[in-house]
Amino acid sequence: MSGVTEQVWPHGVGTGIGSMPGSDPAEAATIILGELPEFPHLPELPGRGLGADVVGRSAALLVDLAVEVVPSGYRVTARQGAHHRRARDLLRWDVDAFADAADQAGARPSVVKTQVAGPWTLAAGIELARGHRVLTDHGATRDFAESLLEGLAGHVSELSQRTGAGVVVQLDEPSLPTVLAGAIPTPSGYGTVPAVAAPEARELLATVVAGAEKLTGNPVVVHCCAPRPPVALLRSTGAGALALDGTLFDGAPGSLLDELGEAWDAGTELVLGLVPAEAPPAPPSLLDVAGPALRLVDRLGFNRSILAERAVPTPTCGLAGATGEWVRRALSLTRDLGKAFLEPPQGW
Repeated sequence: MSGVTEQVWPHGVGTGIGSMPGSDPAEAATIILGELPEFPHLPELPGRGLGADVVGRSAALLVDLAVEVVPSGYRVTARQGAHHRRARDLLRWDVDAFADAADQAGARPSVVKTQVAGPWTLAAGIELARGHRVLTDHGATRDFAESLLEGLAGHVSELSQRTGAGVVVQLDEPSLPTVLAGAIPTPSGYGTVPAVAAPEARELLATVVAGAEKLTGNPVVVHCCAPRPPVALLRSTGAGALALDGTLFDGAPGSLLDELGEAWDAGTELVLGLVPAEAPPAPPSLLDVAGPALRLVDRLGFNRSILAERAVPTPTCGLAGATGEWVRRALSLTRDLGKAFLEPPQGW
């Protein structure tokens, strides 16, 4: 279990999941620092193409491992090629742009969040030289996890030095439910990769969580925005916070609600996706976006004050598909929602 339990981000704040629209890292950083000054995140800009997506960006951190781009996606290669170097350059430019934007804004956040693919999403998203997923080779999967941690050490150190802030690592595991279900397709597309057993999935993810926590001295966030995330498994990895889409819990089965309640009882923070990632037909009010969180708390039988103590609002997912107008509004709503958790408006 986690050895770090203290609160490292202020109460009553919001943050982002990761991605932003467009291709300008300076503009994205300026927006984030302006709207989420107390708990900003290093922006991801997948609109820039290969190397800027979650797998390519994370592969850029790998030490002594390299990838290339083939028609089916990313594949292990013997040495770094143009695509791998581009991914490394994009990540370095993002850190430069964020640090410069913070300097220009006079922003001095106490903590900054950075996002990387978790070990199972990384292993599911890269092929071995012979075309099979890294996921199919237990030794290779572990090698990739160790290499990711080694590269993450340098990234965390640089981000901390450039910003003067503590760093929180978010491990993105969108593919984990598919890995557990045995639903990752084989290269031919006619079959699927055998399911990974929950104990094996837990062990490797827990190793990476512990390694990232050791690098930063801060709790690690594990993000999975699936409709039915494996909450109990994620919590058992020692993650200090779980980032989940809170708008999907209204119809959740009792078993999932029990797991969420147990997570809160155990002191795990819930980073709740509540603000639409793309502009809805009608502009939502603060109460509209708060509704799923308030209903969740009431169904679980907690006092609503737990939202101030152990919840951080975010958009429901990344904002890569948002318009420029909505991205500012979404982050503004996220910030205001964090404040409302801490000091509920009259009538809540």
